[in-house]
Amino acid sequence: MKYLLLCLLLLPGLTGKLWAAKLPATDTLRLKQHITALTSTAAPRNYKNLADLNQAAAYIKSEFEQLEGQVEEQTYRVGQQEYRNIILSVGPADAPRLIVGAHYDVCGEQAGADDNASGVAGLLELARLLHQQPLRHRIDLVAYTLEEPPYFRTEHMGSFVHAQSLQQAQAEVAGMVSLEMIGYFSDQKNSQRYPFKPMKLVYGSRGNYISVVQKFGNGKFGRQFKRQFRAEAPLRVKSVRAPAFVPGIDFSDHRNYWHFGYSALMVTDTAFYRNSNYHKPTDTADTLDLLRMGQVVDGVYKAILKLSKKT
Repeated sequence: MKYLLLCLLLLPGLTGKLWAAKLPATDTLRLKQHITALTSTAAPRNYKNLADLNQAAAYIKSEFEQLEGQVEEQTYRVGQQEYRNIILSVGPADAPRLIVGAHYDVCGEQAGADDNASGVAGLLELARLLHQQPLRHRIDLVAYTLEEPPYFRTEHMGSFVHAQSLQQAQAEVAGMVSLEMIGYFSDQKNSQRYPFKPMKLVYGSRGNYISVVQKFGNGKFGRQFKRQFRAEAPLRVKSVRAPAFVPGIDFSDHRNYWHFGYSALMVTDTAFYRNSNYHKPTDTADTLDLLRMGQVVDGVYKAILKLSKKT
């Protein structure tokens, strides 16, 4: 033992590198900070409470503005009200785009910690990790508004507006990743539910994994991302590929990129199939697993680097 201790004292550089290799890229304290800011508005950040929705948007914009890259507000009107997507673009401006997005609005009267402050916190942390990397893609990190009812499945969704703008600009899009509820996990038996009971035999009964969800025929990007994410994420990853009509497959912003012909997928903790707090006042920050949430962000970050970093 004394010889081992002597070696450790004589090789501080080596031991430092070994220790650093084990540290996650994601800062879970930052994740907590972002979730607290988003869930602490005076009223829930839904479409009716425009001041609170805009407070959340302003927070996201201020975080983006601390980083290198181009920050943009994409505004549009629904009736008499103006809503906004917040976008940070990093990497070469004229390169093919890789979109990573998460919605910041909530459904009804709830704090929306998992749905979807968790996704937005992950987006902000990805922005911090990616903004100084040498990339071969232009990466657009987009915080969407109006994903939730009554605007879900309508052209008023922020992601529809954004995807449509890409088509109108004839932008070359490599693919899109939607971060939709990434913070709730459970190791208890039967904590995971499915739209069809036989799926439990394949995916298991414990909600202790993160899922990559996409439709059949989603293209090369979906296959590449799934492979890299599964290899890089330090937690269990399960892949769901099914027809878009299967309940839950299109339940987020990625659906609008499919509409315009882009390859898109969702990274999710499976929402209401696991989290009983879904769309309820009990969806609060104290129910989230920040460690595993950070592992999800680590996996997304490393997968994107594998797909996009200059060699």
